[in-house]
Amino acid sequence: METGPTPHPGRGANFIHPKFGPVWATSHLGDESIVLIGTDPEKHPEHAWKVVQTLEGQGGGSLFIKTHPKSDNLWVDTPLNPDEEISQSIAVFNIKDLSKPYEVLPLAKWAGISDGPRRVVHGEYNKDGTEVWFSVWNTKDKTSAIVVVDDKTRKLKKVIKDKRLVTPTGKFNVYNTVHDVY
Repeated sequence: METGPTPHPGRGANFIHPKFGPVWATSHLGDESIVLIGTDPEKHPEHAWKVVQTLEGQGGGSLFIKTHPKSDNLWVDTPLNPDEEISQSIAVFNIKDLSKPYEVLPLAKWAGISDGPRRVVHGEYNKDGTEVWFSVWNTKDKTSAIVVVDDKTRKLKKVIKDKRLVTPTGKFNVYNTVHDVY
């Protein structure tokens, strides 16, 4: 199946599409596309293992996309995009109505860090799906941070900074990983 240039082979995100049923979504390193592939051969055989929709995100260079079974949001990072405004923010789609444009949240700005690349990467949900934690990568000699966003309101909840946080990634929620909450 053709998915476009350089899809990211990561876990992607699973959710129930309002028209096509269960889908798996993956973002792309090579362009702004987010591809949704039908995953239910029993109840939706006409859509199974086919690209059912392609969304246009804010740019290429995405590494992680994330949602949660209790969420209406699909969060898409773009940390490898050469445009600072894009690499320092996150795009959020409403998975209940994918005809709506995505919302851009300026997470690096919210982190209050004024210098360095400040690339926003890897959203990870808490266990109950109410918060999403994003890393703000920076160079080893600059301040990095973790930005906590309220999933329902898409508003800033907290910024975590510490000199021991150097390009923080790997903040995987063990419960979500063990139970395939993606």
